[in-house]
Formats: sequence, C-alpha cells, structure tokens
Amino acid sequence: VLLVESGGGLVQPGGSLNVSCVASGGTFDIYGMGWYRQAPGTKREPVAVMSSAGHVYYPDSVKGRFTISRDKAKNTLYLQMDNLKLEDTGVYYCAIQSQRVGGFDYWGQGTQVTVSL
Repeated sequence: VLLVESGGGLVQPGGSLNVSCVASGGTFDIYGMGWYRQAPGTKREPVAVMSSAGHVYYPDSVKGRFTISRDKAKNTLYLQMDNLKLEDTGVYYCAIQSQRVGGFDYWGQGTQVTVSL
C-alpha cells in the first residue's frame, strides 16, 4: 500500500489549506484512517482520526477548525484546515489501519504545512 500526500504549503495565520492523501497498491481493507503532524523537536501527534464506521476524533487543539473526510471511490483522504494558527506548522502525515487490530500500519511520506506571517 502506498500513501502519497499533497497540498501542503505556506499560509498566513487565519488562512486555510486542504491536504490530500491518495492510497494505491491493490486491494486492501481500511479499518481506520487519520492525519498526524510533527513539528520540529516534538512527537508525532494525531490531528484527525476516523474509523471505518465514520466515528471521528479531533484533539481540542484543532477541534472546530480541522475536518477529515474520505472519498472511497477515489481512495483519497482529505484534511481541510481552517483558521490556521502558527502552532499548526509541521509535517502532516496520513495513515491507514489495514488490519482489524494493531493500529496504523501504513504511512505517507508527509507534506509540509507552514503557517507564518
């Protein structure tokens, strides 16, 4: 399974970005999918996680500003980010869980999001 993110870039505070993640590589099940981010010197943290049943988790830091969605027909996962803040800067990774248990087992290479004046 190959995950490829795109859509990152430079944006001013208060702006918006939509990042995408296309999955390819044959037939696979998806039990969960999500977006994580990692800022320099910090641990990778989840910013949006969605189960195959559609249940969604957002940490308080992004709740109300970020929206995760999926287009099954296109095998694409999206993250809409609005009202971006300086602290949203980081590398954003998409991930999928292809097994019923065990957590996320496939990760993309990441796309840089920079929020700056």
